Amino acid sequence: MTKTLSMALAQVNLLVGDIKGNADIIARTARRARDELGSDLVVFPELTLTGYPPEDLLLRPAFIDAAEHALDSLCREVSGVAMVIGHPLRSGRRLYNAASFVSEGRVLGVYRKQHLPNYSVFDEKRYFVPGSDPCVVDFLGARLGLTICEDIWEAGPVTQSARAGAKLVININASPFHLDRANERLQVVAARASEVAVPVAYVNLVGGQDELVFDGASFVVDAAGRVVQRAEDFVEDLVAVELAVGEVVTPANGPVAPVDSVECSAYRAIVTGVRDYIEKNRFGGAIIGLSGGIDSALTLAVAVDALGADRVTAVLMPSRYTAQMSIDDALAEAAALEVEHHLVSIEDINTAFLGRLKPLFGELAPDSTEENIQARCRGVILMALSNKFGRMVLTTGNKSEMAVGYTTLYGDMAGGFSAIKDVPKTLVYRLAHFRNSMAPVIPERVLQRPPSAELAPGQTDQDSLPPYGILDPILELYIEQDHSPEDIISRGFDPDTVHRVARMVDNNEYKRRQAAPGVRITRRAFGRDRRYPITSGFRA
Repeated sequence: MTKTLSMALAQVNLLVGDIKGNADIIARTARRARDELGSDLVVFPELTLTGYPPEDLLLRPAFIDAAEHALDSLCREVSGVAMVIGHPLRSGRRLYNAASFVSEGRVLGVYRKQHLPNYSVFDEKRYFVPGSDPCVVDFLGARLGLTICEDIWEAGPVTQSARAGAKLVININASPFHLDRANERLQVVAARASEVAVPVAYVNLVGGQDELVFDGASFVVDAAGRVVQRAEDFVEDLVAVELAVGEVVTPANGPVAPVDSVECSAYRAIVTGVRDYIEKNRFGGAIIGLSGGIDSALTLAVAVDALGADRVTAVLMPSRYTAQMSIDDALAEAAALEVEHHLVSIEDINTAFLGRLKPLFGELAPDSTEENIQARCRGVILMALSNKFGRMVLTTGNKSEMAVGYTTLYGDMAGGFSAIKDVPKTLVYRLAHFRNSMAPVIPERVLQRPPSAELAPGQTDQDSLPPYGILDPILELYIEQDHSPEDIISRGFDPDTVHRVARMVDNNEYKRRQAAPGVRITRRAFGRDRRYPITSGFRA
């Protein structure tokens, strides 16, 4: 006889370290699933109680105490619906990344994560020891196997669960976004399900946490690996899944949200990252230096989409080298997005700095020093406004500039968070076109004119850098794929250009180490992903 089991996938946005707040979200969501959806079981993401990644908070005994207390309280306080909750599990001197199956005040089963990722942004072996055993729970006639995140990327744990009798595998996740990650997950999970002929329910965290963004996109595949239900990306959701329980467990077909395009997913990830960084750190809004160029225009659009126009301030800071068209375009952007904006000339400030420094500079010829002073004047203005009004400065540098050091310490790098830090310049243009497809907020002239820092007469980026259409592919090979200059040259790139770019990347690690954190959207972002020494004698 076939029965029905109603399950809900809780795609929730959590705050790392806020154990009480996260427990409240769990309890509130579980009761909603019970009362509104009629769910028998609600499944939460990896390390639900602590948020992900808790990093060295896991080394504090009081933090683990608080998580244990919260789990005990949830067991007592939530009834009428079972829960799968992710949490740290202490056993003697060992700590596990665990998932507990809780029902009516009892823990029916505990799973300990077996595969601990220790690459890219992950360093779970710093904190946890791996488990080794499957966990299969009998619940309302269904045998449900638990796994956690990385376990699904290896064949062992799913096979182990199936051999232990699981008829459905539940995989709870805190899987960060990067470009095309959604398709990768679908392919891997489909392969695991079809290997053992058991359906898999995959639930993922959503929201921003420092540089990381979690895109949700929870889904269910049947025993043949076909996607039968998929939640939308980048939104909190409670997904109702109906399961027919008999000799096998069969998930019913439900809504399948499409996978977003590269441009759409990247843009939504950046908006999510900016919104949650400012909200979770309790800033009142954002301040942006608006130059009339494409980077600041895109950053302004992101900020407005993340926070609302009333919480964003744009500041135009022209100098003698700023073209009138740049001022006009910046004003047009501010007007199109309906943000408060101010024009503050840096001419007198810059002149005062140069006057004070002239006795020290003597007869030395002007160079990048004078250019950088202009950028630092702007940085001082933006940070003063940030301090006075409690709004965070969003820096506007892109990944291409950060890679080669085409940026000024304590100048355009001054700020609390960077929206497009991990966006190559060529992708900046694609995202600008994507945003304009929603509503035209970036003037066409900004998309067409050569980019310039406007720190010297007639200056363009290509005075100092290779064209971005050449630079970005070299950077991707060198930074994201770790190819040597010789490997890159063998692909048809000019040898002098490749070696020059590699030197620029290597020589500017000290700048990147001092940069504001920013949203990660690629496989290899600067920061947690790519950890190179500042002082190094190695040259590729």
